Amino acid sequence: MAVAPFDPKPVLAGLPSLPGVYRMLDQGGKVLYVGKAVDLKRRVSSYFQKNDLSPRIRLMVRQIAAIETTVTRSEAEALILENNLIKALTPKYNILFRDDKSYPYLMLTAHDYPRLAYYRGEAKRPNQFFGPFPNSYAVRESIQMLQKVFRLRTCEDSVFGNRSRPCLLFQIKRCSGPCVGLIADADYRADVASAVAFLQGKQNELLDALSVRMNAAAEALEFETAAELRDQIQALSRMQEKQFVSSNSNQLDADVVAVATQDGVCCVNLVMIRGGRHLGDKSHFPRNDDGDSPQAVLEAFLAQHYLGGAIPPVLIVNGEIDPLLCDHLALQSERKLTLISNPNGERRIWLTMAEKNAMLALGQKLAGQATQTHRVQLLNEALGLEGVQRIECFDISHTMGEATVASCVVYDHTAIQPSEYRRYNIETAKAGDDYGAMREVLSRRYGKLAAGEGKRPDIVLIDGGKGQVGVALEVFAELGLDLTIVGVAKGEGRKPGLETLVLPYQQKTLQLPSDHPALHLIQTVRDEAHRFAITGHRARRAKARTSSTLEDIPGVGAKRRQRLLTRFGGLRGVAAASIDDLAQVEGISLTLAEQIYNTLH
Repeated sequence: MAVAPFDPKPVLAGLPSLPGVYRMLDQGGKVLYVGKAVDLKRRVSSYFQKNDLSPRIRLMVRQIAAIETTVTRSEAEALILENNLIKALTPKYNILFRDDKSYPYLMLTAHDYPRLAYYRGEAKRPNQFFGPFPNSYAVRESIQMLQKVFRLRTCEDSVFGNRSRPCLLFQIKRCSGPCVGLIADADYRADVASAVAFLQGKQNELLDALSVRMNAAAEALEFETAAELRDQIQALSRMQEKQFVSSNSNQLDADVVAVATQDGVCCVNLVMIRGGRHLGDKSHFPRNDDGDSPQAVLEAFLAQHYLGGAIPPVLIVNGEIDPLLCDHLALQSERKLTLISNPNGERRIWLTMAEKNAMLALGQKLAGQATQTHRVQLLNEALGLEGVQRIECFDISHTMGEATVASCVVYDHTAIQPSEYRRYNIETAKAGDDYGAMREVLSRRYGKLAAGEGKRPDIVLIDGGKGQVGVALEVFAELGLDLTIVGVAKGEGRKPGLETLVLPYQQKTLQLPSDHPALHLIQTVRDEAHRFAITGHRARRAKARTSSTLEDIPGVGAKRRQRLLTRFGGLRGVAAASIDDLAQVEGISLTLAEQIYNTLH
């Protein structure tokens, strides 16, 4: 039955001339677009009156089946509501950025002997947090640097509290051995204070203080201490020389945000400056930005990245920003916020660098897209197909039938799509029955497609030969689905490049040359499915072994099991402990310790 076209006139007639948020919905009730307005009636009406809409928005307008609105007290409230709805609903036609709110931090714990650690999540007191950092590599590099200079501990509390002698890090001079009392409390606190000063950008003050301590130690004839301080000063000086970008004003915290466009693709490069030190940068590629101006992309990034999150005192950008957004960011920061769109001096250098990084990332992305497009074209030719875009690949992983896990990974529109990956714990198939496991995962995955839910793949890639392909054909016949199946049978000795492709729709097999780009694409997707499956299998197996091994011991309940695992840092540590060590755990008698020891050995 034909669906009547959407008539906007009744909706527009009832809209108020007030600030608020509007939502465009399709025939199925799915939100297509979320926007804010000072005047809802005027803004929503413009979609049906203007002729200069971007191609993306014109396509969106043709799909509108309903419009919902929410009136707010002010445009500022509308801005916040719009941003929250965009994050929650991820509408198809809004400019969307991946949510990277969980940027990593360097954490210094509040213990008597503070520990350096990598941390993601909400910063909680009384620990100290430094960052955020653009990626995990930058955090780990900083931890290694601080270990070399200040020799602070990085071990878990369960390890720290149970050492009887220093570990390897002490031997290679990456830790001062506080776990066994090889450093005085005051000296360790001094090292912690120095590390904090360095992370806060007080490098010059720190170097001066260390020089004073070194001279005092030399005058007191404490030459070993003086030599250690000298080494610290030299290491810090070398780090300052290596610093890629440094600020003339210590303790400066700033983010530099630059947008670049090329061939219709946008990139936002974010550079983080903390304590006057350049921590690194990260490039972000928006979705659904076809035809939007760089200013619109920049404002979308600032809203999605900073509203509701931490904001540094200085933001440097390469475009003009809506005054409403600037005002709200300043209000949220609860301190003076300096937003600079035309910087000079060293800040101009930072912005230029961010723009170059954005252009470089764009060039790499476009080159990668061209390569992937070429691979997909050759895949269509090699397999005798047309219009292949979406590939779903399946693999099964287990150890002698234990903890079987199936994976499904997705390749769509020339890119791997991790957000669409799925793992399936196999429950009904017998242990070690790969065919049964494949039957279960395909039935569960495509039973929904048969019911009208989910996206239809152009190719279902099966990691296996004719047996697994036969199972897939049976499942799809039972579900009433006509899907193209390609099996990937391993070659002799499982060597890459010797795979045989099983093509049931052509009733033949095919072996592509080892250097064929289409085979490289298939191998990439197949290997990703294998990695995803084996990672899930190992996690499931480890969980099952950990819980069942200790749970099966009479007298070891949840509390005792938790105490054992906490004390020894995991099941491996419990298994390595002696009977006497086990008996020292609260609630574990000597008899029970012997029973635990005998069960684990």
